Amino acid sequence: MRLGGKLAAAIEVLDDIGRRHRPAADALKDWGLSHRFAGSGDRAGIGNIVYDALRRRRSAAWLLDSDEPRALAFGALLLEWGETPQSLAAALEGDRFAPPPLSDAERAAFAGRSLDDAPAAVRADCPDWCAPLLEAAWGPDWVAEAVALSGRPPLDLRVNRLKADRAKVEAALRGAGVTPVPDIPDALRIEPIAGGGRHPNVQAEPAFQKGWFEVQDAGSQMAARLAGAAAGMQVLDFCAGAGGKTLAMSAAMDNKGQIFAHDSEKQRLAPIFDRLKRAGCRNVQVVADSAQLAPLEGQMDLVLVDAPCTGSGTWRRRPDAKWRLTDRQLAARTAEQAGILDAAAVGVKPGGRLVYVTCSVFAEENERQVESFLGRRAGFAPEDHAALWRRSFDLPEEAAAVRPSGIRLSPRRTGTDGFFVAVLRRAA
Repeated sequence: MRLGGKLAAAIEVLDDIGRRHRPAADALKDWGLSHRFAGSGDRAGIGNIVYDALRRRRSAAWLLDSDEPRALAFGALLLEWGETPQSLAAALEGDRFAPPPLSDAERAAFAGRSLDDAPAAVRADCPDWCAPLLEAAWGPDWVAEAVALSGRPPLDLRVNRLKADRAKVEAALRGAGVTPVPDIPDALRIEPIAGGGRHPNVQAEPAFQKGWFEVQDAGSQMAARLAGAAAGMQVLDFCAGAGGKTLAMSAAMDNKGQIFAHDSEKQRLAPIFDRLKRAGCRNVQVVADSAQLAPLEGQMDLVLVDAPCTGSGTWRRRPDAKWRLTDRQLAARTAEQAGILDAAAVGVKPGGRLVYVTCSVFAEENERQVESFLGRRAGFAPEDHAALWRRSFDLPEEAAAVRPSGIRLSPRRTGTDGFFVAVLRRAA
C-alpha cells in the first residue's frame, strides 16, 4: 500500500474508535481481519498513524482547526512523520485509494498556527481535566513531562540472569538493533521506530524461546530493582498479574528463597505459568486463591504491591486510554488501591518492607495514596528514598524525581514509562 491508502485506512480506524468508544488495538485488529489483502508492513504503517494521531490528538486538532478523524490522521503525519503539506500533496497525487489532499482551508489553518501559542493542555496533548493533575504532580515542568508522555516508546528487554548475561543476549539479537540502557543493569533497548517502521518481533527469536530475556519496560525493571528482593527472602507479589516483576525478582534472588505470586483476578495470572517455565524460575509459587494467603500473614520480608491504576504513565504505549479515562475511574482506582494496600500490609513481618508501585503519574494514586496509608496504619514509615536510589543506581537524584514519600520515573527524566515507587518499612 502507498501512503495514501494507509492514511485512508487510518482515518477509517480512527472514526471507528471515536464512534464506538473502543480500544485502538481492537479497532485495528478488526480492520485487518476485514482487509486481508493488507500485509504486515501495511498494517504496521496504519497502526503507526493511528497511534500517533491519538498521542498528538489535541495538537493535531488545534493546528488543523478540527478534531475529525481526517484532521487527526493528517496531523499525525505532519507532527510525527516529518511530512509537510507540500510533501503530502505529492505523495497522495495519483493514488486512487488516498483521501483528498489538504484543502486550502486546512493548509491556511496549519500555516497560520504555531503550537508555541497553543493553550498548555493542547501543548501537553492531554484532556483538560487531567491538566491540573499533571501540574500537581510535576509543578512548573508539567507540560514538558506530558509532551514526553506523547512520544513514541522504545522496546525494552530485560536480560534473564538465570539463563544468560547481557553480552550473550546482545550477540543473539545483534540484527535487531539492541543497545544497553546506561546505568540500568540487565536492560537492553531498541529505540523508538520512525515513520511507518515497526519493531522486530523479538519474541520469535530463539533467545526468547530459550528464556534468555523478557520484554519489560526499563521503568518496570527499575521498580523491581528498587523493591530490593534478595536471595533467601520470603516475598509476596500481591498483584502479580502476568508476572513481569515476579520474574525480575526471581532472577535477582538467584532462585533462592520463595516468591508467592498472587492476584485477586485469576485470569490475570494465566500467562505467568508459561513465563516461569521458560525463564527457569523455580522459587515461585502461584497463589490464585486469596484464602491461601492467611498462613503468610506477618511472615514476609517483602510485600510488593504493583497496584491497579489509571496507567497514565503508559500513555506512550496506550494513548487511546488517555482519552477514555474519566475522573470517576480515577476515584474508583484510588479507592481500590487503598483497600489493596491495607490487605497487603498484613503480610509484612516486623522489620519487613511494603513496596507500593504504580504505572501512574498522578499524585492521587501515588504520594497521596502513601500519605493516606501512613495516616491510618501505624507502624510503617518511608525508607530514605534518596539513599535507596543511590544504592540501586549509579545515577544522580535529578535523573528521577526522588522525594521523601517515593520515587517518580518518567519518559522525560529516566527515558522510561511513568512509574512511582514507595518503600515503606514496618517497625521491628
